Amino acid sequence: MTRKLAVGLTGGIASGKSAVSSAFEQLGVTTIDADTVAREIVAPGQPALDEIADRFGTDILDRDGGLKRGDLRRIVFDDDAARHDLEAITHPRIRAGLAEQRDAAESDYCILVVPLLVKSSMLDLVDRVLVIDAPEMTQLERLMSRDDIDETLARKMIAAQDARSERLAMADDVLINTGPRKDIADLAAALHAGYLRLAQGDIADLPPLHLPG
Repeated sequence: MTRKLAVGLTGGIASGKSAVSSAFEQLGVTTIDADTVAREIVAPGQPALDEIADRFGTDILDRDGGLKRGDLRRIVFDDDAARHDLEAITHPRIRAGLAEQRDAAESDYCILVVPLLVKSSMLDLVDRVLVIDAPEMTQLERLMSRDDIDETLARKMIAAQDARSERLAMADDVLINTGPRKDIADLAAALHAGYLRLAQGDIADLPPLHLPG
């Protein structure tokens, strides 16, 4: 059985990935979010959570046995070794979850939303890469407002991601998300039209698309 087309949607933190993936969902496209898979694998009772507690201590758990995500975030963004240890626990499980849901997708093609598409070595899960791009200052302002964090932590979170130059170098398509939110639906629809033709075999290849927002 031939696997369906999978498009990897990536971009820096607070670049607008969720808004774009939601627009694809509204078009009937199956979207699979690595962050959602990541939350599922660290739910109470999951082996990954036990490994995280062994590595970082039980203080990282709340009274109900759930993960204190904010506390863990502060630890790993201050310590590269700690972040690498966490990724060693979670990334293989995230990869497996993404692959399983990708193969079960029922739409003509699917979208895999993976923030760390390069660093997590998950490029081989997808056939085409769509990068959601925004200037770093725009990311910074959105992130500080969204997560109610200071600039120091926000910059650490941005620095821990794939470099902007790396993302753009691997992109097949780029959507620049600096305009009004209402424009995203139209931009996603333009991309969808091309992806659908490619997935259905109407065209053998699709030229790179670069859409200003």
